[in-house]
Amino acid sequence: MSLLTIEGVWKNYHGHSVLRGIDLSVEAHEVVCLIGASGSGKSTLLRCVNLLETVDDGVIRLDGADITDVRTDADEVRKSVGIVFQAFNLFPHMTVLDNITLAPRRVHGVGRARAEEEARDLLDRFGLADKAGAYPDRLSGGQQQRVAVIRALATRPRLMLLDEVTSALDPALVAEVLEIIRELKAGGMTMILTTHEMGFCREIADTVCFLDDGVLLERGTPEQIFTDPREPRTREFLRTVLDARRL
Repeated sequence: MSLLTIEGVWKNYHGHSVLRGIDLSVEAHEVVCLIGASGSGKSTLLRCVNLLETVDDGVIRLDGADITDVRTDADEVRKSVGIVFQAFNLFPHMTVLDNITLAPRRVHGVGRARAEEEARDLLDRFGLADKAGAYPDRLSGGQQQRVAVIRALATRPRLMLLDEVTSALDPALVAEVLEIIRELKAGGMTMILTTHEMGFCREIADTVCFLDDGVLLERGTPEQIFTDPREPRTREFLRTVLDARRL
C-alpha cells in the first residue's frame, strides 16, 4: 500500500479550478518533485495534503486512512506530515532551540529535556549546533531555512512537504539548503517538493510530475521527463526553463 494516495482531487477558488482531478500515489521513501509554471497548482496540492486547504472533491489517503473525511483531526495528521514553506516562518521572539522544541513539547507531549536533546542532535547533524541560542534575525537566510526544515523534522514526520524552499534565498545560500534535502533523501525520508531548480530536481527525484493549469499532465522518471517528455506542454515548459538557464 502506498504511503500517500491522492484520488481525483479538485480544489476551487472563487469559481476557478486550481486543481482538476489530481491522481498521485507516493511510496514510502520516494522523492516526488512537482514542476510547472507559477499558478499551476503545485503549492495548493501540498497545502491540501497537509490539510491547510480542504478539497472540493476527491480523496487523500495517508497509510490507507481517508484524511479528507470531515471527521479527521487535522492536528493528528500534521503529526505525521511536516511542511516547510518558502518563507521561513520562524517565531522571531524565540531562540532556534525554542522554535524547534515547541511542537514536540506542545503537540506531542515530549518533555523539555528530551525535546531539547533531540533538537540539539538535529542541529549538530545539520551543522547548526552553535546556533541553538540564537534568534532568527541573527541567522542568514540559508540558516533560517535549514532551521525551518529541522523544526519540521523534530516531530518525526513520515512525510515531508517542501514548497519552493530555496526561492526566497540568495543564490549563494541555495546550496546549503539543497544539501540538507540530499541528506534527508539518503536517510530514506519520503518527500514531495515543489521547485524551480530543475537541475536539483533531476538529481534528487525518483518521480517528476508536471502540473499545468491544475492538471497533472505528465509523470515519469527524471530521465524520461527531462530527455523525452511525451506532452507538448511539458516540452514547452522545459524549453522555457532551459532558455532561462535554469537547467
